[in-house]
Amino acid sequence: MTRPDRSDDASELRCAPPTAPRAATPDRDMPPRRRRSVLYIPGMDCPSEEQQIRLRLADADIAAMRFDLPGRRLVVEHAGDPSDIVQRLEPLGFGAELQASDWLAADDRPATVGDDAEAHVLRLLLAINGLMFVIEMIAGWWAGSSGLVADAADMFADAGVYGVALYAVGRSARHKRFAARLSGVLQLLLAVGVLVETVRRAAVGGMPEEITMIGVSLLALAANVACLALVSRHRDGGVHMRASYIFSANDVLANLGVMVAAVLVAWTSSPWPDRVIGCTIGIVVLTGAIRILRLR
Repeated sequence: MTRPDRSDDASELRCAPPTAPRAATPDRDMPPRRRRSVLYIPGMDCPSEEQQIRLRLADADIAAMRFDLPGRRLVVEHAGDPSDIVQRLEPLGFGAELQASDWLAADDRPATVGDDAEAHVLRLLLAINGLMFVIEMIAGWWAGSSGLVADAADMFADAGVYGVALYAVGRSARHKRFAARLSGVLQLLLAVGVLVETVRRAAVGGMPEEITMIGVSLLALAANVACLALVSRHRDGGVHMRASYIFSANDVLANLGVMVAAVLVAWTSSPWPDRVIGCTIGIVVLTGAIRILRLR
């Protein structure tokens, strides 16, 4: 049987011109080039305001954010025009101003933090503040103390901030806003209840139990000192952690205010120091709730 002659095919292959390499085409899936923008926000000085800013920017194309609450600055690594970031923050009324914006190099990576470690700390903060809310609320009603009831509301506000931060991890902007608004509504109802109860007690009269006020305030102070110890290792660089540190430090001042009010109640035999501190803390919680509910 005669084999087919393939010499002509082989010679054609040898003589054919080499195929030119395919020209490289740009990768359409490459991420857009990013910028690092620095904003000065004079009205940002506490974690509740940081949370409002995060919610306003939740659906923006942002790779990382770093908050400097003491310096009132926000560093954002993002795609697109930095003026878009400023426009998103304007409805909050915090006075956002763009200070600098530079292109990131191709090999720059977004700043990252120990998310797992921070989430663990946030869970502990949520548990501590939630437990103290229950204890102070029950003790405040039993002792007839507006200050303790108001401080319990402040503890609930803290727990709401930490709870929203944990719930928002990995979720869409719609879920984040829903969680924040739910927290805001609960804080609003609680703050209004505290103020109404303070007015009622002022009208009805009655002396609060100053010993109970001091004892429960000392317990709340210990809880907030524990929160300070938990976040102290993260306060110099972790997202949310510096804010949480400042928040816990402010809570210590509220605890001290309740204790001072208790001492004044015992010294003057008047319930008005308790009423004043209760009304003051209630207004602070009410203001924070309104700010959260104003988010769009």
